[in-house]
Amino acid sequence: MRRSPSKHQRGAALLTAMIIVTLVAALAAAMMWRQQRAVQVEASERARAQADWMLLGALDWARLILREDAISNTNNKNWDHLGEPWAVPLAEARLSTFLGGSDKSSGGNDGPDVFLSGRIDDAQARYNLRNLLVTDPARLLIEQRTLSKLCELAGVPPGTATLIDKQLRAAFAKEPAADAPLQIDRASDLVWLGLPPDVVAKLAPFLTLLPATTAVNLNTAPREVIAALIDGLDLASAERLVQARQNSPLLNVGDATPLLPGNVVISADRASFVSSYFYVTGRLRLDEHVLVQRALVQRVGATQINVLRRETASEVSSASATPGLPP
Repeated sequence: MRRSPSKHQRGAALLTAMIIVTLVAALAAAMMWRQQRAVQVEASERARAQADWMLLGALDWARLILREDAISNTNNKNWDHLGEPWAVPLAEARLSTFLGGSDKSSGGNDGPDVFLSGRIDDAQARYNLRNLLVTDPARLLIEQRTLSKLCELAGVPPGTATLIDKQLRAAFAKEPAADAPLQIDRASDLVWLGLPPDVVAKLAPFLTLLPATTAVNLNTAPREVIAALIDGLDLASAERLVQARQNSPLLNVGDATPLLPGNVVISADRASFVSSYFYVTGRLRLDEHVLVQRALVQRVGATQINVLRRETASEVSSASATPGLPP
């Protein structure tokens, strides 16, 4: 005759069964979470890759615009100014408007809305810090004087120009000292040379660092850069030149001379009216996520557009404006 389980045995069996069910439920929940997480990561990576390809396509579009502009300059007037098509920013627009047959009403686009905006900026509208690395003492003195005046007009503390010049030349010396700062490749990296971030932010609209020495394009440069570039020119006179070029862009030094005081002389090797370096900024917005790409391109001749540097950053969307990555 079999004995029936005691009350304690039944309780132990029930407790064991409950523990097993709890463990199975916990394992199942963990597996589902891991699977869901893997799907989310894969979807995010796929979306980022797609966004990067879209921004790369936008960069190719900008290169085409610059190429067409170069061909137009060759056939007509050889200048670059803010009235040309490349200088008109692309306002934020739904990406589906650029794609035929993707109207939602026709069922061709069931995904989220993607918005694209961008612009092209003349890199030679800013003072090129590479000019401080010249070896000619007389030319170096002129460049140092230009940077000093530009820092004064930007409202940064005295001694900033001296610090930039000293640290930059130490970083790019042929045989850098053991305590020399790291070489930089953009103006925003001036913080590596010991400048406070707020000072770098004030100088950002006026400085750049390009691969080679360049002249400043008087058709695109702000008044502060023009006033610093030309000896004896004050801010008011530079503003008159900026206002005048809006109606009639400058083609050569002869066009700019009548707009300046009589005792002011423009150095033809430091001022130009055509540019070879440009910044291309593209911004892709998806819901609250934004991917911004900034590229430095060089235009060589009438058909060759080289991408020298391309970088991408993510940010949270707060407005529809097109921000730029550090130059």
